[in-house]
Amino acid sequence: MKKLEIVTRPEKLEEVKELVNNAGIYGMTVSMVTGCGLQKGRKEVYRGTEYDINLLQKVKIEIVVQDEDVEQLATDIVERIRTGFIGDGKIFIYHVEEAVRIRTGAKGEQAISH
Repeated sequence: MKKLEIVTRPEKLEEVKELVNNAGIYGMTVSMVTGCGLQKGRKEVYRGTEYDINLLQKVKIEIVVQDEDVEQLATDIVERIRTGFIGDGKIFIYHVEEAVRIRTGAKGEQAISH
């Protein structure tokens, strides 16, 4: 099993959810986060004073999938949400040692399938 951790623009959440659901994957965790990278923030003016905002709003989507689904899902996500501008985000892929469904006690891939 692999865990995909997608950090991207908040407005891309619905597109990722639709793509993942269409792929037959129904479990995900979504967190609103702040961070910085190459985008390096932006400047805003409040009451005539300029401020540097260096931590930008992002969304982090965590999905655990079977090994054979990882490459295609990651490729599909990149193709769907890429704008070509700095700030599109990143996908991190981790190995998942084990998963346990609390309700049934199912382990491994049975814990993440429906």
